[in-house]
Amino acid sequence: MTPKEVLSLCRQKDVKAVDLRFTDFFGCWQHLTIPVGRLDEDLFEDGLGLDGSSLRGWQEIHESDMLVVPQSETAYLDPFATLPTMTILCHVQDPLTRDEYSRDPRYIAKKAVNYLIRSGFADTAFFGPEAEFFVFDKVRFDQSAQHSFYQIDSREAYWNRGNEQANGNILRPNGGYFPTPPADQLMDVRNQMMQTMIDCGLDVECHHHEVASAGQCEIDLRYNDLVSMADAMMIYKYVVRNVAVRNNLVATFMPKPIFGENGSGMHTHFSLWKEGDPLFSGCEYAGLSDMALHAIGGILRHAPALLALTNPSTNSFKRLVPGYEAPVNLVYSQRNRSAACRIPMYSPSPAAKRIEFRCPDATCNPYLAFAAILMAALDGIQNKLNPGEPYDHNAYQAETDLPNAPGSLDEALTALQNDHEFLLKGDVFTPDVIQTWIHYKRENEIKPLRLQPHPLEYCMYFDA
Repeated sequence: MTPKEVLSLCRQKDVKAVDLRFTDFFGCWQHLTIPVGRLDEDLFEDGLGLDGSSLRGWQEIHESDMLVVPQSETAYLDPFATLPTMTILCHVQDPLTRDEYSRDPRYIAKKAVNYLIRSGFADTAFFGPEAEFFVFDKVRFDQSAQHSFYQIDSREAYWNRGNEQANGNILRPNGGYFPTPPADQLMDVRNQMMQTMIDCGLDVECHHHEVASAGQCEIDLRYNDLVSMADAMMIYKYVVRNVAVRNNLVATFMPKPIFGENGSGMHTHFSLWKEGDPLFSGCEYAGLSDMALHAIGGILRHAPALLALTNPSTNSFKRLVPGYEAPVNLVYSQRNRSAACRIPMYSPSPAAKRIEFRCPDATCNPYLAFAAILMAALDGIQNKLNPGEPYDHNAYQAETDLPNAPGSLDEALTALQNDHEFLLKGDVFTPDVIQTWIHYKRENEIKPLRLQPHPLEYCMYFDA
């Protein structure tokens, strides 16, 4: 929509408030709300001020003034606001130069697309993420100097089968894949999530229960171009959380909230197109083109560094362990879910030929994650990187050593520190983005976790 069309829609829908949203450096939505009377065509050019020093990883106090500039094509009606509200996503700019802000994730994603077009290899990067999440009935947690705990509960969880309130409709551990109700007790909730996403303009393909017993879910979106899909993932997470709250539940995209059960990933499907034609279909292994194999070569070459952006939490690496369908082996294969890069074989159609990068999880900032995956693939294409031989076996039972994903966020950040030149091409990621990301993660996530006693340490060492 154009600004004029947004204003017309506001009148048509009797909108009373306009919510201006932008994505912070680490992938969380921030917002400010104005009365609809303040929205005019000039605002789409002039923007509104904000304090950039109050946001994680952004400006210092002496340079805090920044602008949020609404992007009219992103407007949609908020399905959760009591007052009729139009939501519009924004870019972030410097108020003095009016330059786009180098750490605005949406701007980085747009630069990645522009770099792809300038490369001449393709004009569109399609992404199709499969985000998994848990829906719990109850969550409590706290951390202080004298106590540390978390407590979760789910009506489906196997640990409740002996409760007096249990009715027998309890899933076995890691037995949650595709059961029908009454064992699947969240179908109605997922239906609400699906319909709300559709009402917000998202193209939903399907939803289902996932493997973990205690409320693990997945809702899949149809593939879209990089920036549009990153926008969609922000709406997706907003919808999932708010529908859960409306049902007196709570949703989390935390990759590994339950010990002993499968974690939640965001398997990311990726392909390149040019002038409406798919470029990953060919006559090589698994029906791939040379370009697709080189793209895999780039993703696998840079995977340890990529994971600092696609799996950006310390908890991410509690999912990336063998035995829980987690893709810890940096190899590629057709059909094979034990490989980091899988080539789906559901359809012979050239349009369906794609790469599935199975490592990411939904704690990532989708703008940065998708942009980084694209840049790694382009580096592979530009340098004709050989992905090596495919591994068409169960990688978890490999008799020879296979290259592995980093074992911790710290290792992934070190990999990013040593391997980020491919991200700097075309000024897509800038040095300040890389260094700020690494410094913040180490100081504010890795260091505190390293310094705090863990409850399990009391179990292991208190009587030592």
